[in-house]
Amino acid sequence: MNNVKIVVAGPRGNMGREAVKMVSGTESFELVAVVDSKHEGMSLSEIEGFHGIDVPVYTNIQTCFEELDVDVLIDLTAPAFGRKHMEIAFANGVRPVVGTTGFSEADIAELRNMAEQKELGAIIAPNFAIGAILMMKFSQMAAKYLPDVEIIEQHHDRKLDAPSGTAVKTAQLIAEVRAEKAQGHPNEKEELKGARGADFEGMRIHSVRLPGLVAHQEVIFGGVGQTLTIRHDSIDRTSFMPGVKLAVESVLKIDTLVYGLEHIIE
Repeated sequence: MNNVKIVVAGPRGNMGREAVKMVSGTESFELVAVVDSKHEGMSLSEIEGFHGIDVPVYTNIQTCFEELDVDVLIDLTAPAFGRKHMEIAFANGVRPVVGTTGFSEADIAELRNMAEQKELGAIIAPNFAIGAILMMKFSQMAAKYLPDVEIIEQHHDRKLDAPSGTAVKTAQLIAEVRAEKAQGHPNEKEELKGARGADFEGMRIHSVRLPGLVAHQEVIFGGVGQTLTIRHDSIDRTSFMPGVKLAVESVLKIDTLVYGLEHIIE
């Protein structure tokens, strides 16, 4: 079986660096290029931190796909580029695996339609950590019995979107089994605007942004005389790489867009 030919977009970011290492170290994968915002025409090995990884750097993703044989794009850029890169990938017969968040429901529906028209697989994952996926699944199970719930997500202070894609996805999964209901006192008043967090069908989502954090989330359920807390912590970005590897392997076997790794984890 031929190796999966992969391009990584966003190689100099924290996640991108780990993805380059993972792809380069996986026997069945082949890193053929990276897409970066600068360093056009250079070899990745010439950039600090990538010694020995001799693949070309492109600033134009279209040119990259035209010049090289590519199976999968791993996109770990910023929300402003995620959708654009997916559209270019579809146009060139490349299957995208995207870790960028910030997609609306309309975006996902439109991109799914593009994927199905091209008969290409695509995966958008708000979180690639297997433990985080299990946390979301367990939270959905718990919500059937403890419908009063709040979500606290904590990330590094360079994260652009709030709440996180993981928090929103968790709330969506809970909403599938929980009737919409307002929580807290019916006459409660925020003395400081935003104190109660974002409101998702009555659930409250709170975002923390601090240096030193990576990616953390706890889902707190309250019931009569009891509470239940389900928490996941990514203390290093290597925690995301098994999920990225699984997504690459899975995207080759589907011909639609899948939003969330929970749909490919049994």
